[in-house]
Amino acid sequence: MSSTSLRTLDALVQAELVPGDPELVAVVQRFAVGVTEHVAEQLRQEGGAGPLARQYLPTVAELDIQPQERADPIGDAAHAPVPGIVHRYPDRVLLKAVHVCPVYCRFCFRREQVGPDGEMLDRAALDAAVAYIAENPGIREVILSGGDPLVMSPGRLAPLVQSIGALPHVDLLRIHTRVPVVDPAHITPELIAALKGGPTPWLVLHVNHASELVGAEQAIADLVDAGIPMLSQSVLLAGVNDEISALEELFRSLLKLRVKPYYLHQGDQAEGTGHFRVPIAKGQALMRALRGRVSGMALPTYMLDIPGGFGKVPVGPVYAKRDGEHWQVLDPQGKGHQVPG
Repeated sequence: MSSTSLRTLDALVQAELVPGDPELVAVVQRFAVGVTEHVAEQLRQEGGAGPLARQYLPTVAELDIQPQERADPIGDAAHAPVPGIVHRYPDRVLLKAVHVCPVYCRFCFRREQVGPDGEMLDRAALDAAVAYIAENPGIREVILSGGDPLVMSPGRLAPLVQSIGALPHVDLLRIHTRVPVVDPAHITPELIAALKGGPTPWLVLHVNHASELVGAEQAIADLVDAGIPMLSQSVLLAGVNDEISALEELFRSLLKLRVKPYYLHQGDQAEGTGHFRVPIAKGQALMRALRGRVSGMALPTYMLDIPGGFGKVPVGPVYAKRDGEHWQVLDPQGKGHQVPG
């Protein structure tokens, strides 16, 4: 993790990234804050207000906790047979090896769990988590998440990847991370080698706005050139990317860097995040507008994680409806057509 991360309210104030507002004290007492120096420089160039500032800098709006919001909005706890493991789907598990992140997003759905006071797996707990995977041969894919697994040093990451790779039934290792865009210098040959020491690795990059990719191009290229396929996941966020131009630029920029847009998430009902959420109907309209403007390669799937732990489902626009013996199908321009079927 970057040694120059700004991880306190005082540090953010001294860096002139946030005002010395006493009300922010209550925010940071509840929700972790932090930006890397790389992100801090981007924020300075942005002028302290814009899509990056909205994602990373605390605001008093986070103190508005709405009745439907939850500390565990996607129900991780209901699917946690042992500490660090979330086993929601039969063929894959989430392994939360660390609770820390290089940055703390203000909309994070695990914001009650991550940060300096969050759960951290010690050696015994990590061994128990790997043992659980070993005892369940139906598990074909392990997803490293957290926290951000790439804050781990190569020396800590490599043995974990190797221990997962020693399980004959595990085919894939998926890594969910923000590190390439928030601390590109952390993507070293040693870290890449650690990722390749086990099952086939796929890296899923969390990025929400095209401006986040500036300065990350080489880190992304190093990963892809090393043979690690990359996907992206983004969250639909009010004031960040809830306009067609922002999404189009983001997805086109990702494809240029050889990153396939994978998921566009509907914002979760995490506490204090109501000011970020976009109505599903607007998200569907945005996805409908994108089709026909960009190629299919640039289109992610618009997903909702059902509150309470019931899993992810696509909630994108519907293009075909049954009409007697035929189907009514909408083309990318919204015009209806009747087709047999």
